[in-house]
Amino acid sequence: MKRVERPGDPWSGHISLPGGGFHPSDGDLRVTAIRETQEELGIDLAGARLLGNLEALQPRTSGPDGIEVTPFVFATTEALEPVCGPEALAAFWLPLPLAASGALDSTHTVPTSQIAFPSWAYEGHVIWGLTRRILEIVLERSGGTPILAT
Repeated sequence: MKRVERPGDPWSGHISLPGGGFHPSDGDLRVTAIRETQEELGIDLAGARLLGNLEALQPRTSGPDGIEVTPFVFATTEALEPVCGPEALAAFWLPLPLAASGALDSTHTVPTSQIAFPSWAYEGHVIWGLTRRILEIVLERSGGTPILAT
């Protein structure tokens, strides 16, 4: 999804996977992933099969005391149509086999630091940073099977 532009949000306008902060009422991070996916993209993962979760990761630009992200991976046999909530400006499905093929490979330079990161360029979107790292892990472990990572 493309995040909405918001002052003070370091990932404002970036391409991201759905997700967000744990709420005590969630009980566990799996429930957080399901809730956030519903809130941000209108996708109900209740009927989806949980494949598991990845190890906790940190954005490389957040520093040693930055946030920690634990991605959960679900599989579904149904076509899911995202409906953007208030945090998402746009949503799209990235064809993971196409990304794995190298056809989308590019480089993204962070304007504030001039540091270049590997990226994928897809339909005018730039997928880089933590989002790309998560999807690369998913691709590596799934063999390119189309799945939704949250």
